[in-house]
Amino acid sequence: MLIRVRPASDPAGSEITPKSVYLDRRRFLGATAAAGAAAAFGMLPTPVRAEETPRANRLPGPIAKSPLSTDEPQTSLETVTRYNNFYEFGTDKEDPARNAGTLRTRPWTVAIDGLCAKPGTYDIDSIIQSNRLEERVYRMRCVEAWSIVVPWVGLPMADVLKRAEPLGSAKFVAMQTLHDPVQMPGQRRAVLDWPYLEGLRMDEAMHPLTILAVGLYGEVLPNQNGAPIRLVTPWKYGFKGIKSIVRITFVEAMPPTAWNREAPREYGFYANVNPEVDHPRWSQKRERRLGEFLRRETLPFNGYAEQVAGLYTGMDLTKWF
Repeated sequence: MLIRVRPASDPAGSEITPKSVYLDRRRFLGATAAAGAAAAFGMLPTPVRAEETPRANRLPGPIAKSPLSTDEPQTSLETVTRYNNFYEFGTDKEDPARNAGTLRTRPWTVAIDGLCAKPGTYDIDSIIQSNRLEERVYRMRCVEAWSIVVPWVGLPMADVLKRAEPLGSAKFVAMQTLHDPVQMPGQRRAVLDWPYLEGLRMDEAMHPLTILAVGLYGEVLPNQNGAPIRLVTPWKYGFKGIKSIVRITFVEAMPPTAWNREAPREYGFYANVNPEVDHPRWSQKRERRLGEFLRRETLPFNGYAEQVAGLYTGMDLTKWF
């Protein structure tokens, strides 16, 4: 069971091109051209299997293999840990790996509150030790038209949320990242309205595919990938994967989210992977899997339509994007 600890003072988001960058078209075009040239000359790392990667910082076992995993080749550990969107540590893809060493992930607590019968504040290690961890190999799709395959280690989000006994009036789950500009130097710049906020509808949060990840490749989650705990919803674009979570709140109304608040015409609340809805500045119909040369067709719901399409029956997914 989750262990209640003494309440800590509440800490006061992280992906996709920031306003200061996306307004600079020349920089955007230059970065796109450079990425294309790197891929053309084989400079992107190649996929490797999980067993070929090091095991320097293992999570407490055992870790079960989930039948929900894809059997596609996994993106290399080097790529997954060095090519990141985490604007709290900088806006370039390499910045998080360079700068995230300032983040202190212990002690760490997650507050669960709002419309629930049993609110509380929980220590991250009690969450890890009191739940059965699973490895989930998921396809992940970024709105910037690149994709990866990651062996996350985590636990179903539903297992954590159910302990708080959400009330029937709770329709959404709001989440918040740590706000600490000392530890997260990217927050010293007004790239976003900090802290980073995200949200899911209750049925999305409770879905079996939705996990709270605490590791990858069998190891403790690196700082630059969202340590010590982050959201993973594989049928949604990557910016929904809020990192370094400190608060989860049950609410009745759709909560504000970082990128929807910053650029609502570009980033919708639902953020379901939909190749028929283009980003205003580029097409979402094709993607480049990091480590591969050729682009591939983007799949509806990132290939998870069989599992999740029913959540959106009757919704206009060009309006609710």
